[in-house]
Amino acid sequence: MERVRDLSELPKAHLHLHFTGSMRPGTVLELADKYGVRLPDTLRDALVSGDPPQLRATDERGWFRFQRLYDAARSCLRTPEDIQRLVREAAEEDLKDGSGWLEIQVDPTSYAPRLGGLIPALEVILDAVDTTSRETGLGMRVLVAANRMKHPLDARTLARLAVRYADRGVVGFGLSNDERRGLARDFDRAFHIAREAGLLSAPHGGELAGPASVRDCLDDLHASRIGHGVRAAEDPRLLKRLADRGVTCEVCPASNVALGVYEKPQDVPLRTLFEAGVPMALGADDPLLFGSRLAAQYEIARHVHGFSDAELAELARQSVRGSAAPEEDKARLLAGVDDWLARPPA
Repeated sequence: MERVRDLSELPKAHLHLHFTGSMRPGTVLELADKYGVRLPDTLRDALVSGDPPQLRATDERGWFRFQRLYDAARSCLRTPEDIQRLVREAAEEDLKDGSGWLEIQVDPTSYAPRLGGLIPALEVILDAVDTTSRETGLGMRVLVAANRMKHPLDARTLARLAVRYADRGVVGFGLSNDERRGLARDFDRAFHIAREAGLLSAPHGGELAGPASVRDCLDDLHASRIGHGVRAAEDPRLLKRLADRGVTCEVCPASNVALGVYEKPQDVPLRTLFEAGVPMALGADDPLLFGSRLAAQYEIARHVHGFSDAELAELARQSVRGSAAPEEDKARLLAGVDDWLARPPA
């Protein structure tokens, strides 16, 4: 058997993790029972069995079904204590996988009705992140994400809110949900507000829609990172543009297959992006629904795409460089990557 280094010990940054989607299955089941939430049978069965639900979001019906399961899980979060538990458990899972920095993505409007409003909801989330970071030692920050299924004015409100809390742990502004709906340029003002205040721009693109959606994120939203971005592999000129600009793509291999973006793990174009010089940060996206967390994405790169330990170390470095971590944290993590690679395989 080939001797390899333990990927859970490889220091890395996690830049693509959604808030509700980070929950442990057992936590969702426990909270659902506590609050009398009736989970869809497909979701409950999947959470009990440990097998991810069968999802396919390449058509509107499939995307709606995915969102329905996600919304059901979100409805189990009712109190500040639930939020604190989610954040703490997400951090514990990341630490087990070797993460030294986590940027968790959240749309606070989703939690506002039960937490007293938009501002209280974000404050509860930021307090939980701050407490968890101090107690666990994991660097944690928040990326506030607007929903492209809602009106662009809502996105502007969230951008202003994100700016207001930039000194409390918000580091970036994103745009999530079905990229086939709504135009990126409709949200340009919201992203301008965020960028002017120094927040990084990290919209979703190039997942359910093709290379054009990545170009729109670059041209209209001046993205410094792209959530997913894998469909850029279909356009060599776009790959060169991403590489030349150093725009990090937050690639989530297990998610891509689970949602039907690619049929098989080997179809995810990790090697294409890597060899084109496009920086990548592997992410788990929504491990609650896709069944695998951060280290598993590196395992896919190793076992499915043939990445060597030196290449896996470079992926980890790219994740750190693409993060909003302070320079001293980046230096510490990058040194840890070098140390990992210097060790003999187990």
